This record gives sequence, C-alpha cells and structure tokens, in this order.
Amino acid sequence: MTTLITGGDPEKAAERPRMSPRRRRRISQGVQYAVFAVAVVVVGALADWQQLREQFLDLSVARQLFPELITVALLNTVVYTLTGFGVGLVLGLVVALMRLSSVAPYRWLAMAYIEFFRGLPALLIFIFVGVGVPLAFPGIVFPGETYGQVACALGLVSAAYMAETIRAGIQAVPRGQLEAARTLGMSHATAMRSIVIPQAFRIIVPPLTNEMVLLFKDSSLVLFLGVTLQQRELTKFGRDLASTTANTTPIFVAGLCYLLVTIPLGYLVRRLEARHAQER
Repeated sequence: MTTLITGGDPEKAAERPRMSPRRRRRISQGVQYAVFAVAVVVVGALADWQQLREQFLDLSVARQLFPELITVALLNTVVYTLTGFGVGLVLGLVVALMRLSSVAPYRWLAMAYIEFFRGLPALLIFIFVGVGVPLAFPGIVFPGETYGQVACALGLVSAAYMAETIRAGIQAVPRGQLEAARTLGMSHATAMRSIVIPQAFRIIVPPLTNEMVLLFKDSSLVLFLGVTLQQRELTKFGRDLASTTANTTPIFVAGLCYLLVTIPLGYLVRRLEARHAQER
C-alpha cells in the first residue's frame, strides 16, 4: 500500500487567486515601457548635447549649404533616381516577359540575369559600368556622361528586382483574363499588352515605389564614379562640405534631405498597400 504525499491542502491551493492573461499582459507591457524609459534617460544623461549641437546642428555651417544643396545636390539625386528607375522598369519588364516565355533559352537567360545582378553588390556594378565598360568597349559613349552611367548602373541593378516583382504581378492576374481576351480574337502579345500587364501594374505599384526608395538611397554610390561639382548628389555634397568646414552638420542636413523624400514615399507605399487590400 502506497501513500500519496501532497504539497499542501488542495482546498487552500484552489483558493489562491490566479493572475489572468490580460493582467499578465499589462504587467509585461508596463515592464517594457519602464525599461524603455530608463534606457532613454540613461542615453540622455550620458550624451554630450553641447558637442552634438556644435557638430551636427551648427546653423552657421548649415546656412552655407544653401541654395546649392537644393539646386545641385538634391536635384541631381532626384534625376539619378528617376533615370535609373526608368531604365530599370523598361529592362525589368523585358526580363520578366522573358522569364515567363515558353522559349527555354529566354527563361534561362532571364534567370541568369536576375541571379547575377541580385547577387552582386551595387557598388561593384557601379565600378563595372564606370570603369569596366569604357575599357572593354571604347566606342560606347554614355549619354550625359555621368548621368548616363548612373542611369545604366542603377537600371541594371533595379531591373533584376523589378523583373521578379513584375513577374509576380503578371502571374497574380487571373488566367481567365488572358483566355477571355484570346477568345475575342486578340493575339497573345496584344492581350498581354492591353489586358494583363495594365492589371499587373496596378498590383505591383507599392513594391515598385519601395524600389524607388531604395534607388534614391543607392544613388549615393555615384561618388565612386568621380563626379564634378555640378554632378554631386546629396551624400557627396555633404561629405565634401563636411571636409571643408571640419564639421558634420552638412552630412546631417544631407541625411534630413533623404528623409524628406523617403518618408513621404514610404507613407505613399502604405496607403497604396492599404487601398489594394481593401479592393481585394
């Protein structure tokens, strides 16, 4: 005969109040807020605010950046981004259609392109376009010199990502749309151009906008091509002025200019994604 030994009175154990999941969640959130507040206080107490203000928020240095910061650096950054996006969009559409082609060599070539340019750092592509192409093909002249080189480099990189985005958008269009167009007598190319691709672009607008944000930041790699004073973008402009003034305020202001463009674009992406989700 065995004796069961318990750790206490079952009735008393049953009377102990149990913490509800909702209360545990509130306590957990309270602890996390407290840890965050303590971290903010510690960082604020340890930071040298006088030194930060002098190095990053020197208004006398910031005033020296204008108007060239807007009329040269920011304008060039926007031009580099838009031209690179345009090249990437056209090339990406071609690669996406090759990826969906029934001709096997087209699919192989498109896949090789995508894997190659997605696998290499964008910096290497810039160096290849700026140095390798002129050496390998002396007769090739880029339109606009540096502007053409940047558009080509950004376009080659972004096309690899856009091609997969466009391919996914085309495949997301119901197959019945293409079949209905074919029953009306349209050729496959006409149906794709008039019916499928326009619907696909409505689906992929948010990720394409995200790609533009990435290109806007990647345009800073133009400094490795060697640019003139009138061809500088935000990063190059901020770094040059920081070296001249021995102060990091120009870099900080250049960073704010990036945020003035990327934050609204990010907000636009979220709105487009929410609108698309509602339409579905």
